[in-house]
Amino acid sequence: MSTRSPDVPLAAVPKIVVLPHPEVCPEGKTYEAKKGISICDSLLGEGIEIEHACEKSCACTTCHVIVRQGFATLSPSTEDEDDLLDRAWGLTPLSRLSCQALVDDGDLVVEIPRYTINYAKEKH
Repeated sequence: MSTRSPDVPLAAVPKIVVLPHPEVCPEGKTYEAKKGISICDSLLGEGIEIEHACEKSCACTTCHVIVRQGFATLSPSTEDEDDLLDRAWGLTPLSRLSCQALVDDGDLVVEIPRYTINYAKEKH
């Protein structure tokens, strides 16, 4: 038996649409996300192996994503994130580090850029 008042609507569950990426998510994917977790953790939880070389500590740009829809519903970026994003491959005004952007109520359409700058992997 539900104790919810009939006048209170159920909270919407945000959905994330991941656009196809040739290596990480060739078919694309749509799934229900949990509010309050990072896009990176959400993607990893769905088996989408997005790079995150700094272990999600906001110290690299390998988890860079482009939020094609729902950008305004995300948590605000910090100055540290904005500084790092300046070095991301394929930077756009809709770019975020997925380890820093927290999912809120809105649905998202996320594009994972084809390339990343990963100095550790590339042995620079």
